[in-house]
Amino acid sequence: MFDVLMYLFETYIHNETELRVDQDALTDDLTRAGFDRADIYSALNWLERLADLQEGKEVPFALASDPHALRIYTREEEQRFDTECRGFLLFLEQINVLNLETREMVIDRVMALDTLSFDLDDLKWVILMVLFNLPGCENAYQQMEDLLFEADEEYLH
Repeated sequence: MFDVLMYLFETYIHNETELRVDQDALTDDLTRAGFDRADIYSALNWLERLADLQEGKEVPFALASDPHALRIYTREEEQRFDTECRGFLLFLEQINVLNLETREMVIDRVMALDTLSFDLDDLKWVILMVLFNLPGCENAYQQMEDLLFEADEEYLH
């Protein structure tokens, strides 16, 4: 499923190629590219859920009113987000790439991934996917892209 998401992001979104609206045609294209239909449907559902979060249709998390509140991770989240990933999320909050809402969207989408292995590089791509179409997050997206593609020595991660 994550491979399908990465393929879609790199092929359609990152290269600014128009994403097909016809889900059947897109599914056929992805099948021809070698992806399993079950993974394709899971990825498309993942993207649909992301769109719902971005539009505010669903909010699966409660945000504290205090922006300095401490985020406590559940046992399941700690299994998915190792110390390095949790530290990176905190780092992104401190440099204003993520805010409370976008952080929770990232956590929600990572937890929805159907994958056994997950690392910091995977997290960075999920963050890009989340920030890509959020209104008002263009600067955050650009900062995140810079962190990914330009090995800036001023940043710890």
